[in-house]
Amino acid sequence: MKKEISRKEAKEQIDIFFGKEKFSEKEVKKIKTLAMKFNIKLSEYRKKFCKKCLTKLNGKIRIGRNYKTVECGHCRYRNRFKMN
Repeated sequence: MKKEISRKEAKEQIDIFFGKEKFSEKEVKKIKTLAMKFNIKLSEYRKKFCKKCLTKLNGKIRIGRNYKTVECGHCRYRNRFKMN
């Protein structure tokens, strides 16, 4: 029998997860699913992993007028984030 968790507990799990230094693609997928289940926005945490392969995001950074582009070092996908 599965233990049901509350929205507050899910939010705490997400905060603890992104506080870690290293994480895998499978773990990111589980955390994204948990966030979608409880309708929790990842906002700033979304910038820590690649949108395509879900690995930790590190690579080339380009800054344009309106967007910051980070090219994933693993799959070469260009992740674009709007700058304020």
